[in-house]
Amino acid sequence: MKNELYKYDLIPDVDMPAEFVGKIEGYETTETDILDTSMARRQFLKLTGIAGGGLVLAFSMGSSPRAQAAHHGGKKETADLNAYVQIKSDGSVVIAAKNPEVGQGVKTFLPMIIAEELEVPWKSVSVVQSEIDQKRYGRQSAGGSQSTPRNWTPMREAGATARTMLIAAAAEKWGVNASDCMADQGYVVNKSNGKNLSYGDLASAAAKQTVPDPKSLKFKDRKDYKLLGKFVTGVDNHKLVTGQPLFGIDQRLPGMLNAVYVKCPSFYGKVKSANLDEVKQLPGVIDAFVIQGNSTDGELKPGVAIVAKTTYEAFKAEKALQVSWNIADASKESWSGFKKMAKELTANPGPVSEEIGSMDDAITGAYKVVDSYYTYPFLSHANLEPQNCAAWFRNGKMEIYAPTQTPQGIAGILARILPIKADDVEIKQLRGGGGFGRRLINDWVCEVAAIAHKINAPIKMTWTRETDMAHDFFRVGGFHNLKGTLDKKGKLTGFQDRTLVFTNKANGHPVRGGNIRAANLQCPEIPNVRMETHEIPLTTPCGWWRAPTSCSVGWVFQSFIHEMATAADRDHLEFLLEQFGEPRWMGNQTARDFNTERAINVTKLAAEKGDWGKKMKSGQGRGLSFYFSHLGYFTEVAEVTVDSLNNVKVDRVVVACDVGMLLNKSGGENQVEGSVIDGLSTMAAQEITFENGAVQESNFDNYPLLRLPVAPKIEIQWLTTDHSPTGLGEPAFPPLAAAVTNAIFDATGKRIYTMPISKEGFSFV
Repeated sequence: MKNELYKYDLIPDVDMPAEFVGKIEGYETTETDILDTSMARRQFLKLTGIAGGGLVLAFSMGSSPRAQAAHHGGKKETADLNAYVQIKSDGSVVIAAKNPEVGQGVKTFLPMIIAEELEVPWKSVSVVQSEIDQKRYGRQSAGGSQSTPRNWTPMREAGATARTMLIAAAAEKWGVNASDCMADQGYVVNKSNGKNLSYGDLASAAAKQTVPDPKSLKFKDRKDYKLLGKFVTGVDNHKLVTGQPLFGIDQRLPGMLNAVYVKCPSFYGKVKSANLDEVKQLPGVIDAFVIQGNSTDGELKPGVAIVAKTTYEAFKAEKALQVSWNIADASKESWSGFKKMAKELTANPGPVSEEIGSMDDAITGAYKVVDSYYTYPFLSHANLEPQNCAAWFRNGKMEIYAPTQTPQGIAGILARILPIKADDVEIKQLRGGGGFGRRLINDWVCEVAAIAHKINAPIKMTWTRETDMAHDFFRVGGFHNLKGTLDKKGKLTGFQDRTLVFTNKANGHPVRGGNIRAANLQCPEIPNVRMETHEIPLTTPCGWWRAPTSCSVGWVFQSFIHEMATAADRDHLEFLLEQFGEPRWMGNQTARDFNTERAINVTKLAAEKGDWGKKMKSGQGRGLSFYFSHLGYFTEVAEVTVDSLNNVKVDRVVVACDVGMLLNKSGGENQVEGSVIDGLSTMAAQEITFENGAVQESNFDNYPLLRLPVAPKIEIQWLTTDHSPTGLGEPAFPPLAAAVTNAIFDATGKRIYTMPISKEGFSFV
């Protein structure tokens, strides 16, 4: 059937990167930046000024009309690595990792792509974190699981270009055609006689070769890959396990002072007065002062800065600080108030935002109608490494040392809030101890920069856990009054979602991660679909949270599909597959569009490997859930055991994945396993509540994380397809919750309508 609602241009939950379109965090983008892989926009450059000799290669994402070549001589072993690839005369290879590393493995797998096309053994490669430079590296960010799809072609181009130039140098030396030569693990081989030359021997000569047109490059066939798809440990693993300084919180600078920044508990309250003189007298305190801020979402909120010799002294002074807050313009919102409002609003029809067919006719002609009400809470990102940053303002320039997901946006923001130029801001990217979307917003960077601008010393600011939880940009909560209709044959004939959409008071748009569409349903065979949205302005700050939108509605919609299958007295697997219909593309047949064939294949694979249909013991249950998010297709089967006290043990989770091709099996399995564990932890007992505009939860005692003994057995099934590889940081997360709650229903006959599950008397053990 032709369902117009599924002819979308962006996949349903990618409103995180979609909101990058235009201006966000000071970074200019266009929609094509999200998934652009066209070679025509890239020109390869060999850079001058590199010590160490050999071939140094970079490529620009800009509009440079020509390539510039130069030979790099010299005997120094140190190198100013401004390029993606450096092949030194001693044969060693250095590859720059351009994107922020926040635990998703990008520092390893992006260089792996280059190394594969370069045809160089991984043991010969060393990886360095690149500088922040948009002209040389293009877009540098970590979000939306976009690092893989956005960089797949550019990274291959970088490796293939270097390989092509090395082959050209060898062919010239031997007096043969380049087609008579081949690259093989750090050597160029003469096909006719078997002679070879190492990359180190060829590096200087290769630097003199003409840079090939990207359109002329020939990429390796996947069947010939020697590195991609294998287990490769993270390049930072040894440093991580031996406690070497990698993270922002590890940063040390000569003469560095430490700071905290105290903001109003109620969102957007301002400073009226504070006991600054008393605080300044405390041990170790250097200064304390008020910063008015600009109150712009995601930038610099008003607050009180305390600068001390040590972090401990700064934290201690924070406890002694007494502030009188002006809350006249602050948030007065409460979660309890929103729950009451949502119940009242969604009991009545709302404005129809999307509709196909006639839901009224579906209801009138239905054999059975099912009504349900699902709700889920606001959530904190709760990075294990709280927000932190170091800044040093000297000689009119600002140096920023930040574990951020969007480093290129920082300079533009600081130029707006401080009397400095964007060109006078230098960003050093550091490893982040978790991102999950929180570090896409750089408010914490603004705070330390504003403090450093007033202090003649380098400053490191560290948030306490309490500050981190109270001043997050939260995953938005939600409410869904659902109605489904069935005919006499048990087919799903209609779906209606009467929901509440929170909107930004400043612009009237849905808050980050809060744009709910019919395409989120991912069931194109339903002939009648209606979306009704009651819009409510929201002051509480919201941000992108792991798998924005999908992380919440994936649970709602996949739970309701199971509920409808149960009402129809049909097998859930059969019922779900029926909603996909025939194998086909929806929309424009791009990676961002829904492909029912891929959905069908991962669902069948998960069911097969997850023993779907196999009889279980009393008190045990099996549940299924599918979701397409961030270009990845995932189906998960969960097996649970539930006792008479509603204690739930998740025994096993089988995950079937289609992300095209897996680039690094080690990193990929880490991401999928992490998503399953994160999903369980989130659905167990986590929620953010607020009263009078202030968050009530403060630390892990009342926002608990699950412990290791709760972890289930996780089995991952990779479905390799011919599609381009896509990201793994987010798409394994959305199906988990519904798979588990559907399994709980299978075991107990009790359906969970409220998250976290502790609200309905269930707990994980």
